[in-house]
Amino acid sequence: MADVIALASDHGALDLRALVSDHLKTRGIAVLDLGTHGPESVDYPDFAARLADVVHSGRAARGILMCGTGIGISIAANRYAFLRAALVHDVTGARLCREHNDANVLVLGGRTTGPEVARDCVDVFLDTAFAGGRHARRVEKLGAMPPL
Repeated sequence: MADVIALASDHGALDLRALVSDHLKTRGIAVLDLGTHGPESVDYPDFAARLADVVHSGRAARGILMCGTGIGISIAANRYAFLRAALVHDVTGARLCREHNDANVLVLGGRTTGPEVARDCVDVFLDTAFAGGRHARRVEKLGAMPPL
């Protein structure tokens, strides 16, 4: 569903995920919250896998992932050839990951991204279209990377 955004995080981004969820709802966007739902330590690859399953099945077209820094969960998400997860720290990164890379997953750091920056990045990510053109052939290669 194009109008559903899946959210997932580990324990390092509980507060940021709640803020992003509330922000999406104020925009009228349906949120599919994949957890985690408590402060207990969990493994971020499990939550990247949950989001991958939801995107692959078509229950959400795009997603937002978060962990303490965003680094680990973005590495985990990019193991799936159909996900293009981009860790961003500002609106320029959020815009360019959509325009140039057709990113379908925004990644934020719960311990490194402030509330205003997070809201701004989410808005830009959702409101920016893929530019296509010369970028399309590059994005196509991302999903077809051969194993070494």
